[in-house]
Amino acid sequence: MTPLAVLHGPLPKVGVLVLAVLAAGALLLPGLRAHAASVLAALVLAPVLLLGEIWHSPQLSMVHRHPALAAAAGLMVAALVAGLAWAMLRRRWLVAPLVVATLPFRIPIQAGGKTSNLLVPLYVVVGAGALAFVLEAFRAPDRERPRPPAAVVWLERLLALSVVLYAAQSPYSPDFETALQQMVFFYVPFTLMFCLLRQVQWTPRLLRGCLELLVGLALLFAAIGFVEYATKTIILNSKLVVENDLHTYFTVNSVFFDPNIFGRFLALVMVALAAVLLYTRRPSRQLALTAALAVLWAGLVLTLSRSSLGALLAGLGTLAALRWRVARTIAIGVAVVAIAAVVLLSLRTTFGLNQGLNGASSGRASLTSGGIHMFAQRPVWGWGSGSFVTQYRLEHPGTANTIAASHTIAVTIAAEQGAIGELTYIALVLTAAFVLLRGARGDPSRAAIGAAFVALILHSNLYADFLEDPVTWTLLGIGAALAGERLLEAPVRRRSGLAAEAAGEPQQQLV
Repeated sequence: MTPLAVLHGPLPKVGVLVLAVLAAGALLLPGLRAHAASVLAALVLAPVLLLGEIWHSPQLSMVHRHPALAAAAGLMVAALVAGLAWAMLRRRWLVAPLVVATLPFRIPIQAGGKTSNLLVPLYVVVGAGALAFVLEAFRAPDRERPRPPAAVVWLERLLALSVVLYAAQSPYSPDFETALQQMVFFYVPFTLMFCLLRQVQWTPRLLRGCLELLVGLALLFAAIGFVEYATKTIILNSKLVVENDLHTYFTVNSVFFDPNIFGRFLALVMVALAAVLLYTRRPSRQLALTAALAVLWAGLVLTLSRSSLGALLAGLGTLAALRWRVARTIAIGVAVVAIAAVVLLSLRTTFGLNQGLNGASSGRASLTSGGIHMFAQRPVWGWGSGSFVTQYRLEHPGTANTIAASHTIAVTIAAEQGAIGELTYIALVLTAAFVLLRGARGDPSRAAIGAAFVALILHSNLYADFLEDPVTWTLLGIGAALAGERLLEAPVRRRSGLAAEAAGEPQQQLV
């Protein structure tokens, strides 16, 4: 019997609750060392719980057959994490570009006949950053962490509540394994990532460097998409190959496994670029930004992702409202939506609009109605975290195996977590929007973060993933750090009589 064999029965369910409490402690504990201890404990417990859950599954058959090879691979990963942690101890700002650089990359790992697309590079960076933070915290004298403004505190409290609530509603789920994996792969590492990004000193130079890195990646991914379209080949995702063979149109996904996730990435980068374009005055820079936006727009169109196009419009509309008058923005927005509706109707065959609501939404209307029906059955506490797919298939036998959610995150939360989870989600979204958008009118950096968050909210309710997406936590981490600095400095600016915002001058430049 292996030591991990004891992690069966009720222990994993208790372990998930403990893990959620540790993640909440990493967000909320005031003492530096207590905060670091929570980070370290969560970092250790998460992989232990995962290994205990899947130790006897086919996914680890390679480990059982070749333990020496697995141990060597583990040592290599540990050495890489230790090396990155040492570099981050010397240069704390390194965590920012490394997180940004690894956000898009999922590594396909085949085991037991299944392929899992995991954010392995990001996990390595988060693990190294957390280790560096813990070492630094215990090496220095203990002290209280700087208290952020009240709005940021409430954002952190709601994030902690969301994580704890998801864990608390997992024991009665018909698919506890999915809930556990969501906690280990998404909620906990992203919580630690949020904590790391909140502590970074986001200078204009660092913000500019991270944006340039994102734009470079986006242009590279768009170029790969152009090659896919020109050669009619798909690099990843054999299912998309089959779908393209069945239709007259061709959809690209670049290095992403899903065209909608590729489209989401391009849309968010375009929103950030548009924010820079709105605030810059140099003609040469405006020309370069416009050219980059044109390339990314072409890549976005080839994804045929309606949810991503909608997210882009929402982000651009938010930027316009921050930069100009809201009434003018609404008028322009209505005109753009009307033009988009005419274009969609003219291409109704391509977008499936001639197949009714369910056909036009690729079956999402049925999933949404099914999720609403599940919510009506258990309106208070829901069916349990991670339960949507299992419960939906029980109620709709013969459903395709590709179903992963209702494709409307609010409906997924309502079905899985009931009114308890839905109210927490709404409070989190409203608080986050308040933190990210308040006072962002004269600040292009904050305007870009806030507009991108609005775009992501819309996309998650047209497709999927909210707290399961690292981009959400990245935007919240950077945005909370920038908002906290601004709110703490506001009284000083008022006392010194500075009126830059009133004069319409940007406070912080992205480029």
